[in-house]
Amino acid sequence: MAKHLFIIRHAKSDWSFDVSDFDRPLNSRGFKNAPIMAKRMAEYPVKPQQLISSPAKRAITTAQIFAEHLAIPVNDIKIEQRIYEALPNTLLQLISELDDGLHSVAFFGHNPGLTLLVNYLADENIYNLPTCGIVHLRFDDIADWASISGGMGTNVWFAEPNKEY
Repeated sequence: MAKHLFIIRHAKSDWSFDVSDFDRPLNSRGFKNAPIMAKRMAEYPVKPQQLISSPAKRAITTAQIFAEHLAIPVNDIKIEQRIYEALPNTLLQLISELDDGLHSVAFFGHNPGLTLLVNYLADENIYNLPTCGIVHLRFDDIADWASISGGMGTNVWFAEPNKEY
């Protein structure tokens, strides 16, 4: 059986507020793009069973918008502190800890860690995961998340607000 990992970068954030990086909210473009991308995911044939988000305001807000469109209760979003500012090794550790009963999971987080993770795991590299971009990686014949390692994933779908590949 295959495992499906969705890597989703938070929507565009607003730099005009005098707040910490952690507390930066989405801007108007972020609030426009997140529902568009969430609807595209809701129409996609594979949907995540679990949403896991960085606790940073821009990431959790993006995850909440996706949850609404995917009919997942907002309270079911798992907040994972380690995603904030994580590099691939930390993200790989989180993947290895996932419940093997789940076949499809979405991570909401930040660059550069997410782009680096996709490029480590996927059979083809992307230049950059843009804000509100989605990458769907499929891992064939994998029973447990801990078995996932570099180059094993097939990059099935790469979507960003203005394009789809």
